[in-house]
Amino acid sequence: MKVTIDWLEGMNFVGANEQGQRVQFGGDGDYVSPMENLLMSVGACASIDVVMIMQKSRQQICGCRCKLTGGRADEPPRRFTSLKLHFVVSGKDLSVKQVKKAVDLSVEKYCSVMHSLDKKMPVSTSFEIVPV
Repeated sequence: MKVTIDWLEGMNFVGANEQGQRVQFGGDGDYVSPMENLLMSVGACASIDVVMIMQKSRQQICGCRCKLTGGRADEPPRRFTSLKLHFVVSGKDLSVKQVKKAVDLSVEKYCSVMHSLDKKMPVSTSFEIVPV
């Protein structure tokens, strides 16, 4: 299962699954499965944190996309067994150190959706910076 979260403006994001179904967080969206919705919620929560931390660090961020992959158990309950988050952050003169700090703080401390999941579940992160 894979989803993407794209920053629209302010703190509004739109999520999309592999079939192109979209959910706009903070507004009405198309129907997606509860597990896709949960995965999108992790990405939206973490992305909000990253954008807020980058803005507070006075970084000139203009885009944030979080690509997520969730591994699931084969047998019911088919819970998430692993998460991978890859952030694509765009902006002018972004600091690698600040982007890493924002991603780490979100995943390790602030993302309440992620912290609502099994604490033993492996979570990996990566990021790339796209200069504008």
